[in-house]
Amino acid sequence: MIREFTNKIKLIFKDRNLSKKIFFILGALIAFRLFANIPIPGVDQSALNRFFESNQFFGLLNIFSGGGLSGLSVVMLGVGPYITASIVLQLLTMMSEKLKALYAEEGEAGRRRFSQYSRLLTLPIAVVQAFGFLLLLQQRGVVASLTSLQLITNIIAISAGSVMLMWIGELISEFGIGNGVSLIIFSGIVARLPSGISQVLVGYDLAQIPTYIAFAVTAVVIIMGVVVITEAERPVPVTYAKQVRGNKQYGGVSTYIPLRMNMAGVMPIIFALSILLLPQMITNLLSTINNAVIQTIAVAINNFLSNQLFYGIVYFILVFLFTYFYTAVTFDPDSISKNLQRSGAFIPGVRPGESTSIHLGHILTRTTLFGALFLGIIAVLPIAVQSLTGITSLTIGGTALLIVVSVVIDLIKKVDSQISLREY
Repeated sequence: MIREFTNKIKLIFKDRNLSKKIFFILGALIAFRLFANIPIPGVDQSALNRFFESNQFFGLLNIFSGGGLSGLSVVMLGVGPYITASIVLQLLTMMSEKLKALYAEEGEAGRRRFSQYSRLLTLPIAVVQAFGFLLLLQQRGVVASLTSLQLITNIIAISAGSVMLMWIGELISEFGIGNGVSLIIFSGIVARLPSGISQVLVGYDLAQIPTYIAFAVTAVVIIMGVVVITEAERPVPVTYAKQVRGNKQYGGVSTYIPLRMNMAGVMPIIFALSILLLPQMITNLLSTINNAVIQTIAVAINNFLSNQLFYGIVYFILVFLFTYFYTAVTFDPDSISKNLQRSGAFIPGVRPGESTSIHLGHILTRTTLFGALFLGIIAVLPIAVQSLTGITSLTIGGTALLIVVSVVIDLIKKVDSQISLREY
């Protein structure tokens, strides 16, 4: 196995085109990490550290910002606004037939236009998120009180940083290997490992060795589970009808449609975080209004969301529901059924048309159940571990592990395909 790995490394560096792509990715990620260490002015670092230690929710948001949020850098929003814009447009495809046709039926040209719409929507979302975060952090004493000019300047800098990261991510996708946005989030998670390990070493306690061992075993189990669920698929057999043209026979080939157990990836977790973030930001703004009733309601909602048990239950339910929702958006059984019928293909034992669509829907519902339960457990695992042990420095980031393992698997597959292409 080690010999096979070393042989692949040698092949990567022998292939000039592949090595150039690898070095381009490294250069782009180094540029991202440099910008992630440029803080906005007026940050109280000790107050910032206390804020993240006491708020599990913003710790999760920090994962999707690529680590930029924990330092309140100019790229503190990360690729979050771009991801949000893509999600909003994908949700709109369910309500707009024009957008649905553009995304699913007009081929590569339609997808390019769809991506352009996502880019245009990223900027206003980045401005709104930057404004909301700055107000929230001012109220918590993390950022010094800003004048109107300073507030506008910071909003422009943060929004520009988010747009720049979107551009870097797309450059990686175009000139590198793999998905640029995923690699940016991946690099942010990996960059936090040294500080996390140093915190563990500083707070090392001999009496907690069983806890450390339990964390290590749980991390290994999570990684194995992520690999199994990510790679698991339900093959649906498909047969192409035989056709005779002249003296030649075509078709009669059997293949299958791979229905992945976790088609949604980490998107349901992002959906749930976005939904949970909204009431927190609104209640923080309402708490500043000089009205006793409004302030009471805002405090009650904040107390509800601050309760780890209720927060974990709501978070799990949202992730579970959004897994089904996002799978329904990205996989359309009716469209697959029509395409199969047009190409003269059918599922053995199932009539073409509506029956095929219903059959695919039933299979998808059952396979998605396991994926939804898995994502829900992964999402609430850090909260459960923190509640049971009271340890925050060793809290297992199930979501972070999910992203890291998924990105590594995808990158390995892309590199393998490039190496196979070179051999041909």
